[in-house]
Amino acid sequence: MLSILIAEPQDAGLLAEVQKRTFDEDARRFQNKAEDGPPGYSSSSWQSEMMEKGLYYKLLADEHIIGGMIIFPSPGGEEYHLGRIFIDPLYQNRGYGQDVFHFLFSTFPNAHKWTLDTPSWAVRNHYFYEKLGFVQTAEVQIEESGITLIQYERTEQHSG
Repeated sequence: MLSILIAEPQDAGLLAEVQKRTFDEDARRFQNKAEDGPPGYSSSSWQSEMMEKGLYYKLLADEHIIGGMIIFPSPGGEEYHLGRIFIDPLYQNRGYGQDVFHFLFSTFPNAHKWTLDTPSWAVRNHYFYEKLGFVQTAEVQIEESGITLIQYERTEQHSG
């Protein structure tokens, strides 16, 4: 069973380790690189900084941290950006990703719009996000890295 809790400063080291393992595995599988990931992905100080800037959740299974996600709410609380989500490769394909999004959508029922982005080469992420109702809105080329990010959004229909 998956538990989702707010990450605490003492979790930063483990979150960095899990994040590094997750993104490096994708780099090996899909980019033919030994290691690669988004900014700060292997830094515990970056994890701590994100805990102060956003809502950083840790994902727990078998009482171990198996992943995390960072949410950035807009000032009005009606838009949320999923800045990062990662699940240890050993725990992928078990439905935890769907559990995480169910948690997000039910924890933030006031959200009118969710946004996120993912690299163009991460095709299984595209399929997963689209299955959850996200729609591709743009492609953005990141000059420094040469990576193309695919931006997604999901708008919620609220009655009332």
